[in-house]
Amino acid sequence: QVQLADTGGGLVQAGGSLRLSCAASGGTFSTTDMGWFRQAPGKEREFVAAHRLSGRTSLSYYSASVKGRFTISRDNGNNMVYLQMNNLKPEDTAIYYCAAGGTVVAGTASGIKNWGKGTLVTVSS
Repeated sequence: QVQLADTGGGLVQAGGSLRLSCAASGGTFSTTDMGWFRQAPGKEREFVAAHRLSGRTSLSYYSASVKGRFTISRDNGNNMVYLQMNNLKPEDTAIYYCAAGGTVVAGTASGIKNWGKGTLVTVSS
């Protein structure tokens, strides 16, 4: 079981930037797929980004709505995952959740057991 603590949300104007952080403990972090999902009010939780280490190859995956604006990265030495969010839009407003393992790379929330508590991102127009 992996424990996740996601932080870094806040209020930002459209066009601004935020960086979310996720501290992981337990499990084998270096071989675990990690990712971010988000959930806006009245909507289902949706995939944002995922990261996989395959040998020495680093693989990143993004939803179409954030590709080119968001960047996922990880620090295996410190068991951290980050989501750098640039050029934020009002439609990015949501609670962002760190996720580990399961169907993170597939982008399916129902197949994931390890979640952070979420951090709220609000983008004003």
